[in-house]
Amino acid sequence: MAQSVYAEDIAAKLQYLCRQFRIPGEIVRYRRISNGHINETYYAAVRAGNEEKAYLIQRVNTYVFRNPVGVMHNIELITKHIMDKERPLERRRRLHFHHTADGNNYVILKNGEAVLPEHTVTDWAQMGGAEFWRLCNFIESAVSFERAEGNAEVLTKAGMAFGRFNRLLGDFDAGQLVEPIPHFHDTAYRLKRFFAAAERDEFNRVKEVLPEIALIREHAAFGSSLGAKIRTGELPLRVTHNDTKTNNVLFDRDTREPLVIIDLDTCMPGLICHDFGDSVRFAACAKAEGRSGGLRLDLPLFHAYADGYLSEMRGLLTDAEIRSLPEGAAVITLELAVRYLGDYLTGDKYFRGGRPGQNLDRARAQLSLFEDMMKHMEDMHAVCE
Repeated sequence: MAQSVYAEDIAAKLQYLCRQFRIPGEIVRYRRISNGHINETYYAAVRAGNEEKAYLIQRVNTYVFRNPVGVMHNIELITKHIMDKERPLERRRRLHFHHTADGNNYVILKNGEAVLPEHTVTDWAQMGGAEFWRLCNFIESAVSFERAEGNAEVLTKAGMAFGRFNRLLGDFDAGQLVEPIPHFHDTAYRLKRFFAAAERDEFNRVKEVLPEIALIREHAAFGSSLGAKIRTGELPLRVTHNDTKTNNVLFDRDTREPLVIIDLDTCMPGLICHDFGDSVRFAACAKAEGRSGGLRLDLPLFHAYADGYLSEMRGLLTDAEIRSLPEGAAVITLELAVRYLGDYLTGDKYFRGGRPGQNLDRARAQLSLFEDMMKHMEDMHAVCE
């Protein structure tokens, strides 16, 4: 099919992609889903005879994911491993990516036509404007929560969902996975880049953030401590999700029971405490009183999430991993603050904000949360142990 057929007609492009993924029938309605920040996603309802099914059709952002074939390799292995462990009834609510006639769970469009994949390409910049698409089932009767909104029950169930995800992959060899974003949670690497950016000060902004830089420098050794425990063998590498926000858990609309974990693009070998910690950072916090834009740890919500997570994982984790969970929350919070502040120092090129100084405000909010976590480290350890 020539590009001119659907270059300006997304409906025709989506129908063409359905054909490539061997989906029978015709698209009867579609819409773009706008709540994702990275990939371009469409909902499509397809009717074949008297039966109608819904799908998500997604164009992967190949600027963020330079090796999208590797991303889909990871997803294929992970979803199959989970499916093989689930009961048949549970499989009806699982995440499933459809395949082409060539057996691939993606389609590459170049010059308006599907082309055979180039498996050796690990940097998509070499592909000359090609598009990378995938298609998965749309899970009906499901809802997600942008935040737990102080709801301890939702947070406990989110903890159970991510714990179950990690447990089902507990016997999976993480070495089979590629690293879709190099150095993603390599805090020592991110700190090194941050201090180098502060030294360059190309936008003359360092003078505005000297207290923040001093705080980060004070805790740099702590921020690098978890990575060091990988090298010594104290903490094992496991399959980690690396985006464990509550909005990546789908819940049953009626029962509010967790159904499935979505958004598997950043799955890779990593530390369990990073996954645990990112959920805490995202959901078990509240605005600090009397501190504009500041955040504080909400210990009851932390307790709720930890209870849910450990109900699934306590028998699998080593003692060292359990001890690392609270530290993971603090380290991941410091790491995000470093990323926000580093982006501010280098011209706000990665985290694009809606107003000047937004990345600075984001960094300060994370740093206030980090400080509060450090004050409550013993309390968090008491909950987990």
